[in-house]
Amino acid sequence: MEAHSDSLSLLKHLPIKKEGKMEEEEEAGMGKLPEHVVTEIFIRAGVWEWPQISCVSKKWASMFRSESFWQGALSFTYPFFANNSWPGPIPPPPHPKRRFMALYITQHLFASDPHTDEVIGHCYLFLRDQLHLHPSLMPPHSGILHGTLIDQFIACGKSRDVAHDLASRIWLAVVDNLHEDHHTYSLLKRLAQEGDIFLPYPYTRSVKVQWRVFEKLFTDFRDCFNNLDYYDILACAKSRFHPIPSAWLGR
Repeated sequence: MEAHSDSLSLLKHLPIKKEGKMEEEEEAGMGKLPEHVVTEIFIRAGVWEWPQISCVSKKWASMFRSESFWQGALSFTYPFFANNSWPGPIPPPPHPKRRFMALYITQHLFASDPHTDEVIGHCYLFLRDQLHLHPSLMPPHSGILHGTLIDQFIACGKSRDVAHDLASRIWLAVVDNLHEDHHTYSLLKRLAQEGDIFLPYPYTRSVKVQWRVFEKLFTDFRDCFNNLDYYDILACAKSRFHPIPSAWLGR
């Protein structure tokens, strides 16, 4: 999962610009080719090459902002892709880049058929975006976000058990791929301190997801705690899990 997570991060940050002698040398060799040919060459190079290609010149970087590039990438990488729509609170977006990312996530992060389960990728992007709001803002209560994922999968014909499993897997994947920064630390503290909302199955949050939140706090962000925060989060953990790992104890 780590390798594909890195490639998703690369997709997110396209394009990147870099100027200088390298720009002139690299672009000179392909500057005489028609743009649609250059676009096809870039598409065939593969996702891992795109961030490096976009660094070569402003012109090449701008190609990754064009709708035609992403439409071509969709057609080449997912030839059976169709502009399908579906019911539910998370509709398909109009921009082909977003749809490419959703298909890629479905295929590589969740090992599902991108042509039949595209909605999984969109649910991942939805949750990730909600948790990555402006640093001054906190996302909605996790119970609301979890319920939105459940409603989306049920609207698409999934059973309650499958909807709960998929929503939990998406939560785990998003939490695992959060950046290690102060915003994530504040977010995880907020998720750990949220009060339990008693909802009927499958709207109850997965214990695995709650465990992963605490695990990341006590491992990846252990040095960020002050004494007050540490004992507060530890008390929350003890109220939910019995026993708790010894690695979570002690500063």
